Amino acid sequence: MRSEINSENLILRKYEIEFIPLVFEAAYESRGGEFSHWMPWCHENYTIEESREFIEKTVENWKNTDDVWREGMQFGYAIFDAETEKLLGGTGLNQPGKIHKMFNLGYWVRTSEHNRGVASRAARALAKAAFEDLPELNRIEILSAAENIPSQKAAEKAGAFREGILRKRLIIGGRL
Repeated sequence: MRSEINSENLILRKYEIEFIPLVFEAAYESRGGEFSHWMPWCHENYTIEESREFIEKTVENWKNTDDVWREGMQFGYAIFDAETEKLLGGTGLNQPGKIHKMFNLGYWVRTSEHNRGVASRAARALAKAAFEDLPELNRIEILSAAENIPSQKAAEKAGAFREGILRKRLIIGGRL
């Protein structure tokens, strides 16, 4: 996978160590309320150390891309506004399916940037790049909780098709 993706006034950049304070700032702004309901990693007491751990793990993962289908593989990107360079959120491919050659695509957008189409534009750009860069790739799935309507709308705007409700498929914040 390429390390940078430019599309629709966004730049997706693979996470780098210098993004730690930017991710922390976005998460700190967004913690609590509806955002934390769907993104429990972004809890009330979220710390910069949690940003560091996440980014260090993601950076390390990028160093080991020889087998893109290995368990635990992920391609994580920070989403930046192409004009202002502000960090808007994150997106990535994770949970590879080696047998069927598929990935899950996820996204999050800081609360001050909601309702601007950031998630759908980022998802569309990442999916396009993934199909171009990973020739064996057959499928990308976007999973969201049945009650998370904004995420579902973003997926549909990105070009994804709603295929159904998978009962007992996701655990979010300890809730099935």
